[in-house]
Amino acid sequence: MSVKPTKLPTWHEGETFIQEKLGVKERMASVGQRVVRDFMPDQHRDFYAQLPFIVLGSVDQAGDAWATFVEGEPGFMSSPSPVVLDIAAHRDPSDPASEGLAGGLPIGLLGIEMHTRRRNRMNGFVSAIAGGFRIDVDQSFGNCPRYIQLRDFSFERQPGEPFTGEVEQLPDLDDEARAIIREADAFFVASYVDREDRRQVDVSHRGGNAGFVRVGDDGVLTIPDFDGNLFFATLGNILLNGKAGLLFVDFNTGDTLQMTGTAEVVFDSPEIAAFQGAERFWTFKPTRIVRRRNALALRWAFQKDGWSPSSLMTGSWSEAADRLRAAEFAKSWRPMTVTAIVDESATIKSFHLRPGDGAGLLPHAAGQHLPIRIKLPGENRAVIRTYTLSVAPSDRIYRISVKRDGQVSQFLHDRIAVGDVIEARAPAGDFSIDARSTRPAVLLAGGVGITPMLAMLRHVVYEGLRKQRIRPVTLFYAARSKADRPFDKEIADLIGATKGAARLVRVLSDTTDAEEGRDFDAAGRIDMAMLTRFLPFNDYDFYLCGPPQFTQGIYDGLRALNIADNRIQAEAFGPSSLIRTGQPALMSPAAQPSEKPVPVVFTSSLKEARWTPGSGTLLELAEARGLDPEFSCREGNCGTCRTKLVKGAVAYVKQPTAKIDADEVLLCCAVPADQKGGLQLAV
Repeated sequence: MSVKPTKLPTWHEGETFIQEKLGVKERMASVGQRVVRDFMPDQHRDFYAQLPFIVLGSVDQAGDAWATFVEGEPGFMSSPSPVVLDIAAHRDPSDPASEGLAGGLPIGLLGIEMHTRRRNRMNGFVSAIAGGFRIDVDQSFGNCPRYIQLRDFSFERQPGEPFTGEVEQLPDLDDEARAIIREADAFFVASYVDREDRRQVDVSHRGGNAGFVRVGDDGVLTIPDFDGNLFFATLGNILLNGKAGLLFVDFNTGDTLQMTGTAEVVFDSPEIAAFQGAERFWTFKPTRIVRRRNALALRWAFQKDGWSPSSLMTGSWSEAADRLRAAEFAKSWRPMTVTAIVDESATIKSFHLRPGDGAGLLPHAAGQHLPIRIKLPGENRAVIRTYTLSVAPSDRIYRISVKRDGQVSQFLHDRIAVGDVIEARAPAGDFSIDARSTRPAVLLAGGVGITPMLAMLRHVVYEGLRKQRIRPVTLFYAARSKADRPFDKEIADLIGATKGAARLVRVLSDTTDAEEGRDFDAAGRIDMAMLTRFLPFNDYDFYLCGPPQFTQGIYDGLRALNIADNRIQAEAFGPSSLIRTGQPALMSPAAQPSEKPVPVVFTSSLKEARWTPGSGTLLELAEARGLDPEFSCREGNCGTCRTKLVKGAVAYVKQPTAKIDADEVLLCCAVPADQKGGLQLAV
């Protein structure tokens, strides 16, 4: 260009719309000023010069976007100055992207080195020069290496030779085109936006597990958008003008499949939550499709262990479909097959469970428990127990880690084998952690109370690695002895993966045959003195789980240090729950238990009963009437006994911790409230 374009704000309205939607607009404003330049740094100039190809994005006269490769021996690109990139290659008339490479037109470039995962992007304006064309820089910036599979390149023939094959104009996606899309673990997308005095074109790489792009029967492609650098150049462009151009390359044959069409960003869909790693979707409907077989001189060979760790952390469409099918069984008992049993310590075994009904796993929150139903020998009625899931939502299995303590846990330890089936219902509970928070978290576990903390730690590490920002965590783990302590290696591996973002403090009350520093970090029990010894002064969120005395003692100690009640999340196991102090008063007075008899109708069983103040809870009343409503904790903590309230009102003799809807009651701790008329329950 003869005249340097005016300097525009780094981000346009489409990009800032998505950034603001995610709450990162202010942060990205400063990031943009720092990393998006109107020149190429020397590192980028040298990088382009060593590449054997460049990805180009252009726009034809009809306003359609196209993406393509331009090849050459390394060195075919050079940068005589920081604002100019020369490309020694000629326009290929067989390439639908070539129309947009005419002099003075805007263009987008992506330099990508698949054998090292390096990539840089640039957009500018093209002009013809002797032996090729020149790009004058408008914007230049680096890109993160995530979702790029490692591939080594080689030339099948001399690059730059004119394409002499057939240019296939497809009316729609045929079976062969659909196959290359379904098998792809990468593709390239061109998009553009018209700004104040000029057009800006962008071209980008998209990667994931093989098959991450879904092709619908109607030819519409659906692409999950994974966590990235928060620039949103592609999606921001699509948001404003709804156009894109896609390029799929068969890395083994050099075939190219180029498409241009309409695109749309999808922010809300049940499938987004079901597709692991997806932050949002976008769709693409092709309007023109061009296939050129053997169009490229280059070939790429997949490296051993070449999968990007970021790609492997994402899900699949089949898994998403299974999860959505599983949602249909959210309130049903489902058969779970025991696929593995692991001795974690002298007293704790882990049971790995997978659905036996053909549907997927319902996603859970790290820290939730799994209700299971077991028929014990000699018993007519199945019993229900809840065990915390000791895995993260990303682990794609259910795992309960059970301490030998009580009739049901002994049965699990002694009688359940791999291949057996256990009934389970949807995970439940409100004890969970926000992995996205930046406030440091302190996890305090006593004994088998490590199970929700392990799930939380796994979740924080997974999300942190996926998003490249790990929430700071300190885990205090108290056990009686080294032999009683499970998950040593698993926890050590997780702590190591965070590269300093997470810390572990191991506490033993019995240090026999244990060496300080190697086997434990502190002796005794977790108390305020120990916390102040290991924790630097900071603003923390605390998460507690262990026996009632352990949890209550630490909670009381934290409150004595003026730690706000809402900064302390806790779950006690056993017959009692945490007694909190300093909670705000309820906005409205709680309903009071009736002091008079109340008629109760159990509508599902068509039975009636008369409750009196001496009848106990509604669960006890139902049992006295010969009914068998499901229950587990009988304390209002697990939610197993939640029941639909058909008519009337209830009061709670013990405030429950399990969350319920407005039209539900927890039978185990509810009684009829003072009211006119009777009570009706769906039992």
